[in-house]
Amino acid sequence: MAKKKVKSKEPELADILAGELNKLSKDQKVAFFLDSDEAPTNVEGWISTGTAMLDVAISNRPYGGLPVGRITEITGLEQSGKSLLAAHLLAETQKLDGVAVLIDTETAVSREFLEAIGVDVSKLLYVSADSVEQIFDYCETIIEKVRTASRDKIVTIVVDSVAAASTTNELASDYKKDGYATDKAIIISKAMRKITNMIGRQRISLVFTNQLRQKMGVMFGDPWTTSGGKALAFHSSVRIRLKNMGQIKTKVNGKDRTIGIKVRAQIVKNRMGPPLRAADFEIYFERGIDNYGSWLGVMKENKLLKQAGAWYEYVDVETGEVFKFQSKDFIPLMGTNVELREQIYKRICEQTILQYKTDTLDIDNHQVDTEGPGENN
Repeated sequence: MAKKKVKSKEPELADILAGELNKLSKDQKVAFFLDSDEAPTNVEGWISTGTAMLDVAISNRPYGGLPVGRITEITGLEQSGKSLLAAHLLAETQKLDGVAVLIDTETAVSREFLEAIGVDVSKLLYVSADSVEQIFDYCETIIEKVRTASRDKIVTIVVDSVAAASTTNELASDYKKDGYATDKAIIISKAMRKITNMIGRQRISLVFTNQLRQKMGVMFGDPWTTSGGKALAFHSSVRIRLKNMGQIKTKVNGKDRTIGIKVRAQIVKNRMGPPLRAADFEIYFERGIDNYGSWLGVMKENKLLKQAGAWYEYVDVETGEVFKFQSKDFIPLMGTNVELREQIYKRICEQTILQYKTDTLDIDNHQVDTEGPGENN
């Protein structure tokens, strides 16, 4: 008896198109389906910012942070914590056994300060740059070498800062002449188009710090802009705007002493999750970002604990054990009780993510803000 022929399944049209497009590119695959592990849109990993609240605000997930293989811009006025946040990213990269690179245009880095926030300066690659052209030449060289040398390690390149960098023509000219701002914007625009394409398939994160500057004569809308034109903002997957919310003071010998600042980080652009979220955290001059300090405020806001005067009470949802503490005891408690810390972290992440789910919001009674994410918002 003759066997019945099984009709072979014809390829889908999308498969045919993908095959034809990949034939056009001899060097690398260009057409993917987004459920494929090879898709260049896949995030290769996450780098913590040093504060859990900002991590979840950016990535919309626990244990997230800034995406690997993307470009991030950190902006803000002076003394808002831009360089410090960038330094924490270097420290967190090293914790992941990655390579941390700092391209410095300000020549204002303190070795002691970097060590205090956890950066291993013996493994930090420090590069001094004099001009915008040098910044991108160095970035391109690093990316090209990483592409051929190792694809396993995460590499974070921090450029601190774009605002302080001049063009080669500006450095060689009379400082009284103007018109170099346009040159700088053109150079950055050309470089960003090339750099963005280069890091798209690599485990390389590129982080720029930039200074906010006020537009002259703006009466409505966002009065703030950044140095170097719009290209950096356009090519960035994440843009974080920092604002100094006030000083943290303590009494020393009967006198007020400023020991840190309170910072609000607003995600003004986010391709990894919902934009326009905000996270508050504290920065201490001697040790950097206080990760656990902001947790207490989120717990109170979401009623995850009870408060009676200066005392707080938290009930372990798994064991039923009651923890009583004052605010000054919370950070030591989080440092010693790992299981409790993980439980609280997951709960505050769940609450933070839930706040932005549209099915939990009263969208019929919303308000429209026409001012945009300005510095005062």
